[in-house]
Amino acid sequence: MTVRQLAAQKAACFGGEQLAAIAGLLHDIGKYTDEFQKKINGTRLSVDHSSRGAILAVKYYGKAGRLLAYGIAGHHTGLANGRDPGERCTLEERLKGQGLPALLDQWQNEIQLPAMSELGPPPIKPVRERQVFQLAFLARMLFSCLVDADFLDTEAFYQRIEPCPSRRPRQSIALSDLRAALDTHLAGFKANSPVNRIRADILIHLRRQAGHAPGLFSLTVPTGGGKTLASLAFALDHAVRHGLRRIIYVMPFTSIVEQNAAVFRKALGPLGEQAVLEHHSAFSDDRSKARQAHDKLRLAMENWDAPIIVTTAVQFFESLYADRPSRCRKLHNIASSVIILDEAQTLPLKLLRPCVTVIDELALNYRCSLVLCTATQPALQAPQFKGGLQGVRELAPNPPQLFEQLARVQVRQVGILSDTGLQQQMTSRDQVLCIVNNRRHARALYQSIADQEGARHLTTLMCARHRSQVLAEVRQRLREGLPCRLVATSLIEAGVDVDFPTVLRAEAGLDSIAQAAGRCNREGKRALEASEVLVFRTENPDWKAPDELQQFAQAAREVLRNIPGDPLVPEAITRYFQQLYWQKGEDQLGTPLLALIESKRLEGIPFEMLADKFRMIDSVQCPVIIPFDDIARDALKALEFAAGCGELARQLQPYIVQLPRQGYNALLQSGAIQPVAPDRYGEQFMQLLNPDLYHAQFGLHWENPSFMSVDSTIT
Repeated sequence: MTVRQLAAQKAACFGGEQLAAIAGLLHDIGKYTDEFQKKINGTRLSVDHSSRGAILAVKYYGKAGRLLAYGIAGHHTGLANGRDPGERCTLEERLKGQGLPALLDQWQNEIQLPAMSELGPPPIKPVRERQVFQLAFLARMLFSCLVDADFLDTEAFYQRIEPCPSRRPRQSIALSDLRAALDTHLAGFKANSPVNRIRADILIHLRRQAGHAPGLFSLTVPTGGGKTLASLAFALDHAVRHGLRRIIYVMPFTSIVEQNAAVFRKALGPLGEQAVLEHHSAFSDDRSKARQAHDKLRLAMENWDAPIIVTTAVQFFESLYADRPSRCRKLHNIASSVIILDEAQTLPLKLLRPCVTVIDELALNYRCSLVLCTATQPALQAPQFKGGLQGVRELAPNPPQLFEQLARVQVRQVGILSDTGLQQQMTSRDQVLCIVNNRRHARALYQSIADQEGARHLTTLMCARHRSQVLAEVRQRLREGLPCRLVATSLIEAGVDVDFPTVLRAEAGLDSIAQAAGRCNREGKRALEASEVLVFRTENPDWKAPDELQQFAQAAREVLRNIPGDPLVPEAITRYFQQLYWQKGEDQLGTPLLALIESKRLEGIPFEMLADKFRMIDSVQCPVIIPFDDIARDALKALEFAAGCGELARQLQPYIVQLPRQGYNALLQSGAIQPVAPDRYGEQFMQLLNPDLYHAQFGLHWENPSFMSVDSTIT
């Protein structure tokens, strides 16, 4: 199968097969030079075979050709800006064709390009306010088809095999088979308590909604309402009913990706291991061209051909604004999917409008069903949100009634607490969880109660395997009624299944308070009046929340003052998000980024600029591998001699701690961390060498961490 055929096949799901086929043909024409023929026969030459196809695209197809030219010119180096200077040569410069080798005439005998008159309109429904955005999005989708097709074709050429869209065995698993496996698992569910009966009702109701036409949905269910497997059941039913190709779960944090992927694999039985693909950025992409880094780079270039993808919001949304082939290769496989946006309220405010626009575009033109799944539904629908989503259908049965039925806690504000007062709150209770806003505060509070029975501490300075062990101990103590005093950062609010009688929460946004409430009386086995979430403000200025978190807390205070009764009902949550968006204003919600795209027109789409500006996490995080147990130590040792490192990289993901660049550099300069086999992998696999810097209670730590101040809000 040729690049043209492969690219067309990949674009068929969104109606772009004709344009993708032409891109594949034009891509091939650049190889009709003496220089390129010498290159593929082993001569070491640097040959620009990309620009020629881009030039011919514009020559033969005008504006439609320019849309294709971005991807053809950048299918190896990445999408460039149309006109604005960047690291790459602009498309405008590439189209001048300076210094290109001459084409061999034989291409015209072997390649027949369709006539301009044969081209239909672009396969998109236009929206007047975002026409350039839509063209840029289509160009990136076609680029994805071309890159993936070219990758498979090149691989086939060198391995002398027949290329196909995917040779991975997991792709052969039908969604209908996965649905049958899930049905078997759910058949064992027992509605043996009031909460479980409500969960069963939610599941039944959701599955009855699967016949709705693909599009936009919301799933508003209180924390502990069984959203995870219920949403999977809906997604499988909906995908099978409408012929959609896969299910993509988008999670806010890597820790939830790991946790939910494990839940899905267990629920799907023997098929789970093959069907579920985790994809997140525990290791950074290797930009080097070292042959030894090749399969690690492929790990980052997964083309998402599995039936179920579990990924992070960072990986998902940044890929949709990306410029590099490695990140864009998978995009065409997002089309014709069910996309579950778990904890949708965590979308970053600074990029909220660009994220909402992507969500709407996928539903409008790429045959996707997107489900905003959360206990605290953000106010993203029009007219609540200017330019927001329209036609969103709620999947849950009567959310206000659900919140009333599943009300299991009382939320109280207890005012300002000193460090001593907070310590007393912890020591006066046998079972209590305290969630604070930064890691330094969590460590200090834990140290103040460390001599108490059952004191435990959770932080992302622990690797995931370590956190799992701590949580297992916590759950065991809670089940047995033993003292358990847990101090954590907000990481525990992200779908972690624990059940405390009392939760203390440092003042935060109303959505965070609702998530904290989900760790209190989770199973509804205690009386409402005996289950409290106590919201406090800290007296110590050292633990002061950063400005953005203070804004969230201020918006929550406004709502709590004006809405009597339960502050966690949907009406209060909607008011909270409206207040928050109003406080932020248009410029702080990402509107300028969309305006930038529209201002550039087709000829000047700033692909490289967009990729640089669309960053969901401002600070660069650097992974350090902790040799926490024998599995990690054996994998690190195997890295030094392994022929390939992709599987070892997967094994090491649960042993990573992400550090800010400043802290990472401090450890590197002191010799506390060193790369594994740097001649082969560069700094891709950095391991901790000094075991004294990893503590059984605190995780990775330093005695005088001067650089930690820049990271005080990371949880």
